[in-house]
Amino acid sequence: MKKFIAIYHAAPEAMAQMSEATPEQKAEGMKYWMAWKEQVGSAMVDFGAPLIGGVAISPSGDKTSSSKQVSGYSIIRAESAEAAQALFDGHPHLQWHPTASIEVHECIDM
Repeated sequence: MKKFIAIYHAAPEAMAQMSEATPEQKAEGMKYWMAWKEQVGSAMVDFGAPLIGGVAISPSGDKTSSSKQVSGYSIIRAESAEAAQALFDGHPHLQWHPTASIEVHECIDM
């Protein structure tokens, strides 16, 4: 089995929308994420977490706010890139804001 990392992207306004949600709204939204986690089952390696405050560090050591709009990650296992990508069909992240997207990358063993 290969390992893959999913990087969730969303615009700052989407993240602001999420941060302003009530605890009840957040709990309701998490129901869909937990259903996806159950659907993925044993392929889940690390459910992940939301991410904020990214910093880009240049070769010269300069640090600036990241412009990549990364909002979270998950790590899964699958037989192939296509199988990994299929696990994200209908993912709840893609439903909550029009700027939301997911990148799936294979993790290469070193």
